[in-house]
Amino acid sequence: MRLLSIGETATLLGVAVGTLRRWHRQGRLSPSCRTIGGHRRYRHDTAQAAAGATPAAAGKTLCYARVSSHDQAEQLKTQASRLQKHCVDAGFADIEVISDLGSGLNYRKKGLQRLLQEILRRHVARLVLVTKDRLLRFGSELLFGIREFFHVEVVILDTNPDASREQRLTEDLVEILTVFSSRLYGSRSRKNLRAMAV
Repeated sequence: MRLLSIGETATLLGVAVGTLRRWHRQGRLSPSCRTIGGHRRYRHDTAQAAAGATPAAAGKTLCYARVSSHDQAEQLKTQASRLQKHCVDAGFADIEVISDLGSGLNYRKKGLQRLLQEILRRHVARLVLVTKDRLLRFGSELLFGIREFFHVEVVILDTNPDASREQRLTEDLVEILTVFSSRLYGSRSRKNLRAMAV
């Protein structure tokens, strides 16, 4: 009986390691055993049967990169390059990178709207992100629910499981303050321009 590591099993099935962990939690595909160190091991024949039962969805691999402001333009390029390199190294086909510049609270960004349209048209097999909050700061669960309905695999490069609750709350608060400050000062700037024009 040949046993496979979680990485080998993921390669055999054409899915991400995170997808196998999720399938384990859902009871869809459980490991045969664990090593002394706690690592999952899958039976080769069980994995092969799962590979036959769950063929990869047809469609493109979409990479989504986002930063919040114009002064992060270089970070946006770096993020997009990293996503594309990961996809090429993983052997994914038909790779396309969508970039957005805007707040994680803004649902109307052109790139995000296009990404959603591509998923709804069933053109996407896989979505690749650097971190979960690159998609949206709040409400990302809704989009992840939509992609699950359309059988779109999600690959997240930096899961950052060690971030504390306080750290995540602080990051959320900073994002909210940044957005509202921008709106407030933008509104004042428009008022000042109108006053000067009179």
